[in-house]
Amino acid sequence: MKIAFQMDPIEQVNIEADSTFRLAEEAQARGHELFYYLPDQLAYQEGRITARGQSLQVQRKQGAHATLGEMQEVDLADFDVVWLRQDPPFDMHYITLTHLLDRIHPGTLVVNDPFWVRNYPEKLLVLDFPDLTPPTTIARDLATIKAFKAKHGDVILKPLYGNGGAGVFRLDANDRNLSSLHELFTGFSREPLIVQKFLPDVSKGDKRVILVDGEPVGAINRVPAKGETRSNMHVGGRPEKVSLTERDLEICARIGPNLREKGQVFVGIDVIGDWLTEINVTSPTGIQELERFDGVNIAAKIWEAIEARRA
Repeated sequence: MKIAFQMDPIEQVNIEADSTFRLAEEAQARGHELFYYLPDQLAYQEGRITARGQSLQVQRKQGAHATLGEMQEVDLADFDVVWLRQDPPFDMHYITLTHLLDRIHPGTLVVNDPFWVRNYPEKLLVLDFPDLTPPTTIARDLATIKAFKAKHGDVILKPLYGNGGAGVFRLDANDRNLSSLHELFTGFSREPLIVQKFLPDVSKGDKRVILVDGEPVGAINRVPAKGETRSNMHVGGRPEKVSLTERDLEICARIGPNLREKGQVFVGIDVIGDWLTEINVTSPTGIQELERFDGVNIAAKIWEAIEARRA
């Protein structure tokens, strides 16, 4: 198959951790032809969805991991699969790109389905499953947020469309910074904030469960660094081997059919204790860590699901 990756600069990825690199590596091993372009190089041109990019070959040698061909313009309708893999922010640029990719899908299979990526923001999709999630409020109004904090005492405050642990604050019962943080966030963004009851179990880790076509294939535990509330690996969280619990499987059984129906082939959910906190569909990570811990070729499972959809 002809495969295109819409992603951030490949020269900058850590080949020992990056999930997109691992997907490209497995695709190449399966005999597929790879093409790479940056999000800014996607365009609509008189009825065609085009991208300016380069042919791609990968190898597991950091610094020499990507061999790129000459710059060329391609019609993405000529490709079998396009991977939507750039990192958020989930802003109007990102949303516009999903609209453009809608115009070639499903003739060209876009993974994950851009319509539902756009309509399933990670921190909003969980609202479909209120019994699986901790108490949550999404609001811009300070009085509403203050009332939620007064009720629950210890809370997590974060930007609704943030990623990688950026801008995440824990405000315990004695904290006096809510008004200042609200002023800070609303001063540079028109987006609401999301507030959730703090889950003490986060000290034991924030579990990333990977689902392929709606089925759980394994999990890693991300343990916060000492003195940190955030467990994201971008901010020093430590990955650990972990098994799926009955509660994890219950959560996956509830959300999996929905994800599969909506074309969300590769998804990473976050579970703290017994609670679902996020469903990551934009650019989930964790493949390489899970493969090392469990000795299972997760990238192959993802490609098998895609190849079955293209059969």
